Amino acid sequence: MVKTLVFGASPNPSRYSNIAIRRLVENEIETEAYGLRPGVVSGIEITNRLEDFQDIDTVSLYLNPRRQQEYYQSIINMKPRRVIFNPGTENPEFQVMLKENDIEVEVACTLVLLATDQY
Repeated sequence: MVKTLVFGASPNPSRYSNIAIRRLVENEIETEAYGLRPGVVSGIEITNRLEDFQDIDTVSLYLNPRRQQEYYQSIINMKPRRVIFNPGTENPEFQVMLKENDIEVEVACTLVLLATDQY
């Protein structure tokens, strides 16, 4: 089964990362969540331990480009098939690094992809 990691997850129900977790679960997509604040969203625990993640197909980013820098190598080391840069997370520097590591880059909105059956 395809597994998505929501990176920059928030327990705050008004945050887009939180909504994305709920929509992924509603669409029966195996979901994991990484964030700085612990919490549970639709039965998915938000953890702050990167070593917990295995076999990630898609990383859906919800961190601004400046905050992404410290995670570049960790995300590359996960070897996901693709990374989705949601609105506000676009990062040309990181996108080049991902492509150099044969990781697909998608500048899109996870919520729109799910709503239009393009996920």
